[in-house]
Amino acid sequence: MTNVPAIQWTSTGLVLPTQAAILAGVQADLNQALGGNLNPALNTPQGQIAQSQAAIIADKNAAIAAIVAGINPPTSSGFLQDGIGRLYYQTRYPATPTVITVPCIGGGCTIPVGATVTDASGNIYVCNAAIQLPSGGGTVPTTFQNQATGPIAAPASVTIYQGISGWDNVGTPTLVSLGANVETPAAFEYRREQTIAANSQGFLQSVYGAIFALPGIIDAFAVENATSSAITGPIGGNPNSTSYSVAANSVYVAVEGGTQTQIAQAIWSKKSPGCNTNGNTSTTVVDTNYSLPQPSYTIKYETPSSVPIYFTVNLASATGLPSNYSTLIQNAVIAQFTGTSGSARARIGSLILAADYYGPVRALGSVFEVTSIFISTSASPSSGTSVQMGIDQFPTIAAGNLNITT
Repeated sequence: MTNVPAIQWTSTGLVLPTQAAILAGVQADLNQALGGNLNPALNTPQGQIAQSQAAIIADKNAAIAAIVAGINPPTSSGFLQDGIGRLYYQTRYPATPTVITVPCIGGGCTIPVGATVTDASGNIYVCNAAIQLPSGGGTVPTTFQNQATGPIAAPASVTIYQGISGWDNVGTPTLVSLGANVETPAAFEYRREQTIAANSQGFLQSVYGAIFALPGIIDAFAVENATSSAITGPIGGNPNSTSYSVAANSVYVAVEGGTQTQIAQAIWSKKSPGCNTNGNTSTTVVDTNYSLPQPSYTIKYETPSSVPIYFTVNLASATGLPSNYSTLIQNAVIAQFTGTSGSARARIGSLILAADYYGPVRALGSVFEVTSIFISTSASPSSGTSVQMGIDQFPTIAAGNLNITT
C-alpha cells in the first residue's frame, strides 16, 4: 500500500498526479514506515529522501505519458512516429541541401566531384557532377550542392573556393532546388493522414491520398466539378481567387514537387472511369494490363505557379533588440510559413493570415514588440492582413521577402 497517487487511465487519456501530490504521498509513506511524528521539513535527511523519491516517480510518470503520446498519431513524434509511418509504408523526408547550377569557366581541365565554390555568406557548395572544360576554353554548367542541409536561399553569386589549374572563373548561379529541413512531426502526420484514402478508388480523396503517398511531394490540392459546365468561380468550398476554369465532369489536381510520370499514374489509377482531367501538364499513361497494343490515356494536372509572399513586420522600438534581430524575425516567419516550426505550412489554395505570424515573432522575446504585420503579393506591403492563394498558385517565401521596420 502507498499514499502516492497513481496515474489515472481515463477514456480521454492519462491524468498524471502533480509533483506536490506525489511528494505528499511519499512523505506520508515515510512517516508511517518510521513510526509517525516524522519531521516533514524538506531540509532534513528524510525530506531530501522524499524529494528524490517524488522526482523519480514523477519522471517515470512523464515517461509513460510520453510513450502514450508517441503511439497516438496526432501527438506522436520521433522514432515512434516513424514506426506509425512504416505501417503505411511511409518514411520521414530527410533534410536536403540547396542545389544550384554554376557555369564553370576555363579550359583544359576537369572539374571533379567534390570541387567547391563559396558565396558571400560563407556557405560552401560542392560539385556533384564532374565536367570537362574544353581545351580551347569555354563555359560548361554543372550542379553544386550546399554542404549544409536546410532551406538556405540560393546565392546571387559564387566564387571558386579551392582553385583548380585551368578553372578560371564561375558565372552567375541559378537555383535547381531549395533545400529542406527534416520533415517535422506535424508535416509527417499531415502527409500520413492525407494518404490513408489512397487505398480506395473512385473518390476525390483517393486521388488526393495517392498523390501525397508519392515521394518528393511538397503540396497538393484536389477538387472536382461534377456539373455539366465548366466552373470558373468558387469550387469545392474554395474561393478560386484566380478564376481557374475547371472543366465539366472532371477532377482538378495541382501538385508541387514529385515526378510527372508518377503523378499522372496516381491520378489515372484512382480517378473514376470517364472522369476528365485539367491542368497545364500532360502525360501519357499506358494501361499495362493489356498485351500490345496497349491502351493509353492523356492525364493532365496543374503545375502551380510559384507566387512570392511578402511581409512587413513593424516593431514598436529597436531598444533592447539584439543586433541580429532582423535575421531572427526572418527565420521565425519563414519557419511558420514553411511549417518547419511544427505549424501547418502555407499551401496551394489556402488563405494566409498575417495574424498567424504575430506569435512566432513575439516568442523571440519580450523586446520584440510587434505593432503590426502586413502581408501581400507585392514587396514591402503597408497594408493587408491576408492573401488568398489561387488553386493554381503555390506560395513561396525567402528572407528577402521580409521588410522589418522599427
